[in-house]
Amino acid sequence: MQFDFFPSRQMSWYMARLFLTRTFAVLAMLVIILQTLDLLGNSGDILAYPGNGDAQLWHYVGLRAPQIIARFLPFSVLLGTLIMLASLNQNSEIISMKAAGLSAHQILAPLVAAALGVALISYAFNERVVARSTASLSAWEAVDYGPIPRDSGIKTNPWVRDGNNLVTAAIVAGRGTNVQLRKVEIFNRVGNSLTTIVQAPRGRYEALTKSWVLEGARQFDVARGTERNLGTIRFGRDIRPDQFTLAKVDPDALTFKELKAAISDLHDAGRPTAELEASLWHKLSSPLSALLMPILGSVAAFGLARSGQLFIRAVMGMALGFAYFVADNFSLAMGNLGAYPPFLAAWAPFFLFLLLGETVLFRTEE
Repeated sequence: MQFDFFPSRQMSWYMARLFLTRTFAVLAMLVIILQTLDLLGNSGDILAYPGNGDAQLWHYVGLRAPQIIARFLPFSVLLGTLIMLASLNQNSEIISMKAAGLSAHQILAPLVAAALGVALISYAFNERVVARSTASLSAWEAVDYGPIPRDSGIKTNPWVRDGNNLVTAAIVAGRGTNVQLRKVEIFNRVGNSLTTIVQAPRGRYEALTKSWVLEGARQFDVARGTERNLGTIRFGRDIRPDQFTLAKVDPDALTFKELKAAISDLHDAGRPTAELEASLWHKLSSPLSALLMPILGSVAAFGLARSGQLFIRAVMGMALGFAYFVADNFSLAMGNLGAYPPFLAAWAPFFLFLLLGETVLFRTEE
């Protein structure tokens, strides 16, 4: 039994079931509370668009809920682990397991295996659901919760420089010469002074003339405060289509494969990619953080419940778990600034706290 990783099938299923039920119960509670608060904060903006009603509110919930689930699933694993282990300790079940000859790692093995399953589900959920909902929600927010053009390859709010002028579009759809623009604005400047603003509801790239065509354009004169219609105009002969599609890449709105392709395109165009490479690796390290939670929260499982230190040990486990999330966000931010290499920024907190959790477990229990 001492050398068997899962010495008891019945005990393993019992531990895994307790772990999963408490984890997903905590996740459901967090999602309901946070989604309600988020909807209260954004319902006014959604209903402000003419014609929006209850259907649009539920549509927003459907797009926002996957983001909340993805963000707080690791927290739920941590809290579910602490609740489960503290309860087992309080009821002397941990002591019974150790009296039967199980080591600390054998007690935690079913939790780690279940956490691996949660990590795989989290990765698949992020790839299949969260990335799409994030892209759709960003596009919907860009048009003030109005109708979204039914195009593929949607990107939102990129900025492109045309000489001394700045060009922005609320939505960019398509790739190559089939790029379509929505809600285009051109800020014409002389020196550092803004002179005119050109606005158009739509724009497209014309391959024959190698220029951009705006339809229904209007021009606002900043100095005079007047506005006039320009109709159909051309601009930006020096702006390539890929400058719009690559100007802003949202890693949260892309799958691992799509983000890797975008990084390759940016690299070929000579653009910096360190920030996106860190986000690419983080798409793997973030779901795997669920594996750390049983190890970091294990401090609540051991020690005598009657010593009066169970609450303190649970707080210690929670502190270790939240310290990981702080370190992970800090490392990713440093990677985005270029202070850390992308691979190190994504994986250093994971391996650091894995070693830290194992050290605490060995020093206290093994």
